[in-house]
Amino acid sequence: MLLLHLVRGRGRVRAISTKASLKISPFPHTFTLSLSSHTHSPMATEESLRKSLADKQSAVESQGNAVRALKASSAPKSQIDAAIETLNALKLEKSSLERSLHSILAGGGDTREAFRQSVVNTLERRLFYIPSFKIYRGVAGLFDYGPPGCAVKSNVLAFWRQHFVLEENMLEVDCPCVTPEVVLKASGHVDKFTDLMVKDEKTGTCYRADHLLKDFCNEKLQRDLTLSSDKAAELKHVLATLDDLSGEELGAKIKEYEITAPDTKNPLSDPYPFNLMFQTSIGPSGLSPGFMRPETAQGIFVNFKDLYYYNGNKLPFAAAQIGQAFRNEISPRQGLLRVREFTLAEIEHFVDPEDKSHPKYPEVADLEFLMFPREEQMTGQSAKKTCLGDAVSKGIVNNQTLGYFIGRVYLFLTRLGIDKERLRFRQHLANEMAHYAADCWDAEIECSYGWIECVGIADRSAYDLRAHTDKSGVPLVAAEKFSEPKEVEKLVITPIKKELGLAFKGNQRMVVEALEAMHEKEALDMKAALESKGELEFKVCTLDKTVTIKKNMVTIQKEKKKEHQRVFTPSVIEPSFGIGRIIYCLFEHTFYMRPSKAGDEQLNVFRFPSLVAPIKCTVFPLVQNQKYEEVAKLISKSLTAAGISQKIDITGTSIGKRYARTDELGVPFAITVDSTSSVTIRERDSKDQVRVDVEKAASVVKEVTEGQRTWEDVWSTFPHHSSTAADE
Repeated sequence: MLLLHLVRGRGRVRAISTKASLKISPFPHTFTLSLSSHTHSPMATEESLRKSLADKQSAVESQGNAVRALKASSAPKSQIDAAIETLNALKLEKSSLERSLHSILAGGGDTREAFRQSVVNTLERRLFYIPSFKIYRGVAGLFDYGPPGCAVKSNVLAFWRQHFVLEENMLEVDCPCVTPEVVLKASGHVDKFTDLMVKDEKTGTCYRADHLLKDFCNEKLQRDLTLSSDKAAELKHVLATLDDLSGEELGAKIKEYEITAPDTKNPLSDPYPFNLMFQTSIGPSGLSPGFMRPETAQGIFVNFKDLYYYNGNKLPFAAAQIGQAFRNEISPRQGLLRVREFTLAEIEHFVDPEDKSHPKYPEVADLEFLMFPREEQMTGQSAKKTCLGDAVSKGIVNNQTLGYFIGRVYLFLTRLGIDKERLRFRQHLANEMAHYAADCWDAEIECSYGWIECVGIADRSAYDLRAHTDKSGVPLVAAEKFSEPKEVEKLVITPIKKELGLAFKGNQRMVVEALEAMHEKEALDMKAALESKGELEFKVCTLDKTVTIKKNMVTIQKEKKKEHQRVFTPSVIEPSFGIGRIIYCLFEHTFYMRPSKAGDEQLNVFRFPSLVAPIKCTVFPLVQNQKYEEVAKLISKSLTAAGISQKIDITGTSIGKRYARTDELGVPFAITVDSTSSVTIRERDSKDQVRVDVEKAASVVKEVTEGQRTWEDVWSTFPHHSSTAADE
């Protein structure tokens, strides 16, 4: 058989004799060859080729002018022929450079596309997922999971609960999808949860502005062989800084590059912000605005006070939620990777900001995996295998708790079946992080679309709880009780309620609460302003307006006091999982093709671990025989009683075709009934079979699917079975 290996970024193929089944892998990390004798990095090779090509083009033009001059001056034929021969040689060299540059720019794209199409066709044909509302031509960004897709998703979520919620004793909540506007106003989503959009000025079709610029740059870099090295460097810089561009800068680039609407080539409008939340109203009056939640986290933050009490007023603790989220994407694409309704699984781990150690951190400190710190990104390096403990001790990862969750996320993804060589943890660049964030990392998984962010792990400091405290007036705080009272110097804010009552009447309480909730810096700034000017403007969030505070309405001073506890706003470490993205990457990572026995077709296989396989075992009578069917039904019943998902197939189809059908669903084991006393158990990837007594069949499958024993152990324990008729 032949195993195809693809050259990284080149698209070349070579065949290597091997016993392995045929597998087509489009992922760069598996590419084993390099282009000719070049040892440069791909970027350096591309730059040098572009310069060489520009020089060769100039030489061709110069030699062409020389030929024309010789002909015009009626030079001897031998001289003209020699000049033409030189010109043709230069053209051949130019064509060779163009082919080399094209092979680099193609980057295996055609192979990736073919691989992706094979995966998606199989997924849709076997009903893992399909476009929603298909009979009405569907709606972009909406998908339905079919029976095997639902089973995979259910298994992934069940393992997520086991790995995180149960292991860490998290408090699970389930909050509504419909969220009042005031909550998302406090969180910043109403004002800032936007993407920049442009419109086709004639048809009104909407496009995401950064996507158009990104597609233009990629298209030019990959297709335009005449692009100078300077222009290529400029376009790469645009791609690298795309997230930093303001609306004005984005619009200027679109105009500079003369980018038009992809479908009609019509001119585009200037970019403007489009809020990605689905808006609705709560109740029939329409007076209570709301939104479909864009994330599940806010439901946890607003319940912090009650969760803290439920946890015995102790930190640290974590709350978790699995649920649907909604984002009205401008131009959804890339299948399950960018959709308008999706499942999130989010954790909010609340911790004392002065102590971000974690008692279980040593359990993950020795893990090694691909990490991509911001320094390496800025200097053009690649992700490298790094010991997590070293990254934390060197301060690359901000603290132990953040490091602990990075390690736990790595274990979760790799146990699901994600290839650890195609998984990296990329640190956010400074310009990607919110001003309040201490540190942020993304678990990125490589698939045919490139590196895809699937999990975000962020230290969000105390921003969220403070924002909801300010907006609601309810203090979302924790307390550390001292064993003995401590004398501390504290800023005391004392609102003069009589003066505030005269000035604000019914709104007095909300003004008092807003004054008392001020942070120390804000209060000291107010004190200085009142002493110098006698009054100042003060924003009261609960009133949603600015009021005038005068010197006689509040006193602000530092006092020495004895305190029995320290009251503080907890920090939060937030791992957020895009379940649909993880599942799609899992589909690609576990998919491969192998030839049928006759060699006349390629058979699709999903190499799902038993943990996530939609069906754990199938049961087949070898032939249509009443006694065999009775045994098959008995085993099927035993598997169900043992909690093993199974499917029985008593059709008369050949056993080879039945195996192929279940391999395509990723079923790890198949029991074939070929006698009334014993049966065979077949393992999907090796196609090895063992013979087991009927009474033991269900228990053996249960043990191996639940990880109590390995297939290698089963293989060494039971008699082997060989059947050419059953081999595809």
